[in-house]
Amino acid sequence: MSESKQFSDYKSQGHQWITLATGEYYPDILHDAKLLYTPVLVLFGQLVQSAETSQRLLLMIAEIPNQWMRIQVARVFRKYVSPNLSVEMLKKKSQAQAICDQFGYTFRSIVDVQSAFKSRPIPDEALCALLWEYKSRGQKGYDLSERFFELFNTQFPMLTIIGPKRAGQDIRAGNLFADYPNPKRPLDFVIYDEDKQTILAVGLVRYDGDRGGAQEDDRVGGYRNCADELLGYAQKHDKNIKILFVNDGPCLLLGSMWDDYSAMERRWDNKIMVATLRMIPTRLTYSWLKSEA
Repeated sequence: MSESKQFSDYKSQGHQWITLATGEYYPDILHDAKLLYTPVLVLFGQLVQSAETSQRLLLMIAEIPNQWMRIQVARVFRKYVSPNLSVEMLKKKSQAQAICDQFGYTFRSIVDVQSAFKSRPIPDEALCALLWEYKSRGQKGYDLSERFFELFNTQFPMLTIIGPKRAGQDIRAGNLFADYPNPKRPLDFVIYDEDKQTILAVGLVRYDGDRGGAQEDDRVGGYRNCADELLGYAQKHDKNIKILFVNDGPCLLLGSMWDDYSAMERRWDNKIMVATLRMIPTRLTYSWLKSEA
């Protein structure tokens, strides 16, 4: 094991090493939320009044040409008509008919939907606030990723890091290694040596602002599977690759997450590093990235 500080060594002062992303206060967000989502509610109301069934309503939503508007109206549909379905299902317009065929029997009747919608004001502040939460979802993770890329480029100008700084297509392991057994394995970044050909490290960036319980277990378990898969492949093919998990946020202080990440570092001696953004300048070193251990 390397003699440098490990993730576990920071636990007693963990609150000093995490980043608290800026949030938004309620009800301050309502003014902007109402401006943004009133057109969405108006359009949904128009479709509700003209649809003869709830199934037909979904098919009409799928025909909305503007993607952003279609997804927002689908979110409203889910709240009023079918809360059991996921937004990910509803926003795929090509699946609208199949959803109606398979789950249409669970939809609230159009008469009840019309009545419920008429009972609420336009704009409906409560619903606008809910939709606003979707708008900011993932924003903290994007901010963390962008700051990490900027910090890395400043600290290691001789190396190359690639990947989506904010929203964007993940890097697939199959595009890095032609014979990788799980080619769709998603990665957030890849770090190359000075030659811009040799891979030194790969990794993921995550902000844990509101997690716990089963979600906490899922995150750690997912990281463990990712690390075992990647490092097992590297070991088998004699590749010297490190894994860097950039994790931040207040949920690192909850439950067993800090201990679980510490155990994962020890699982592959000196091959895995878990670090918050504030740890990067001191923990992530050129010697670690280049080491053969």
